[in-house]
Amino acid sequence: MYTQIMIAVDGSPESLEAVRQALALVARGLRAEIALVNVQEAASLLELATHDSDAIAAAAVAAGEHLMAEGAALLDAAGVGYSMEVVLGEPGTALVDLAEQINADMVMLGARGMGAVESVLVGSVSKAVLHRCSKPVLIVRVPEELEVPTDEADAEPEAA
Repeated sequence: MYTQIMIAVDGSPESLEAVRQALALVARGLRAEIALVNVQEAASLLELATHDSDAIAAAAVAAGEHLMAEGAALLDAAGVGYSMEVVLGEPGTALVDLAEQINADMVMLGARGMGAVESVLVGSVSKAVLHRCSKPVLIVRVPEELEVPTDEADAEPEAA
């Protein structure tokens, strides 16, 4: 059913959880090719006018590969084959386009857990992909027991 799974990886705990969920599917017998993808913002006109465009593109690819390294390490440790691709552009649009180009059967990506107001103001890559992609989309959240406390109230009390 799913033979080509595209996973958007940006180095965040949420995107790494998407890799872990794909590994869980493989452990249950799913035979699929996995494509790790990362989207880097395209260079601005000012950057292109004042810097070498090849150097900018090479830096973007290196940054994307760095952000995918931990996801790749998870797949390596499990002995699961994969491909990696870094593309330039607006993340939501680039992911939808890439899913079509590689003929992905499913797109997996992590959810950042933005609230309604923050999502409207900032925009949500997962929301954009969900609404624009013709392929099945699996949005993965980090299990609550694995989440890191975000404020001091949740942290362990200091010893007196």
